[in-house]
Amino acid sequence: MHELTKTQARRIAVRAQLLDAPRPTDLIAVVQQLTMLQIDPTAAIAPSADLVVWSRLGSSYRPDDLKQAVEEDSTLFELDAMVRPMSDVGLHLAGAADFPSYERSRVWLRDNDRFRRDILKVLKRSGPLGSRDIPDTCVVPWASSGWTNNRNVTQMLEFLAMRGEVAIAGRVGRERLWDLPERVYPADVAIPSAEEAERRKNERRLASLGIARQKTRAMPMEPTHVGEAGEPAVVEGVKGEWRVDPGSIGDGFEGRTALLSPFDRLVHDRVRTLELFDFEYTLEMYKPAAKRRWGYFALPILHDDRLVGKLDAAADRKASVLRVNSIHEDVRFTRAMTKAVQAELEDLASWLGLSAIE
Repeated sequence: MHELTKTQARRIAVRAQLLDAPRPTDLIAVVQQLTMLQIDPTAAIAPSADLVVWSRLGSSYRPDDLKQAVEEDSTLFELDAMVRPMSDVGLHLAGAADFPSYERSRVWLRDNDRFRRDILKVLKRSGPLGSRDIPDTCVVPWASSGWTNNRNVTQMLEFLAMRGEVAIAGRVGRERLWDLPERVYPADVAIPSAEEAERRKNERRLASLGIARQKTRAMPMEPTHVGEAGEPAVVEGVKGEWRVDPGSIGDGFEGRTALLSPFDRLVHDRVRTLELFDFEYTLEMYKPAAKRRWGYFALPILHDDRLVGKLDAAADRKASVLRVNSIHEDVRFTRAMTKAVQAELEDLASWLGLSAIE
């Protein structure tokens, strides 16, 4: 049983997320360590996947590098709104034939089997294609109270991607291009059993987080629990047992300052963030403006091993200005902290191609 102080636990988490110094230098190595980048269309400053990489690599990163890695080099792949290392594709195709798990979805898929086969024929003949270029031949429309209602082609493509029957070949703007998996994934993909895949995903997830709970509440998009991966640990002043990645434990730590996406995995589990960093955070873009405390797309501020504040900013591309609405200090900033945050703002503006900060 590892006995950790909060400082040690925080440093394990920061180091595992590649947010210590010196910065990493390679995009693929970053995604390999983080295990994934979440795709989100919100771009008040920049799309989250790009912002997460910038927080690691700095202004040397170019978003076109990510596009090239997915669409040309095939070192990364996209599935279910995540970009992941192609070396992990087998883990995410394990058990794919059993998808979907909900009976209503399974019935819809069965009732539209001819529609499914039509899509596969079209892609075989003409792929890659956008969803709007694929005929809708469904028999039973997809019914939903949300935006997916009657969006039959998109819904079928989503299902088929999760089943490993189609794959995302790239994007034109925000639109996904779909194709047969044998044209996107390597021919020699090894697909383990679902149980083995779950074990290895837990190990990969823990290595990327450094320290995590064995079980957690259900999380959207990507779980934060790690099962039996790693070794047991307790953290001074925090209730309960943790799992820690033994490879992330070490005495050496050199911190730096970083501005983080609201979707960054260092802060994604708000409960863990509060327990280890004493940092309260909520993404407020879905709240009315009058009820926001920190801003529409406030960026958590990391300094060394502490989360010290939130930056409310937006990129005004027409005026070529990075507009800083406010900086919320959770702790009183020292002169060194203020200087470090300003340096990150300048690097962010430079990376975005903006000529001024106001």
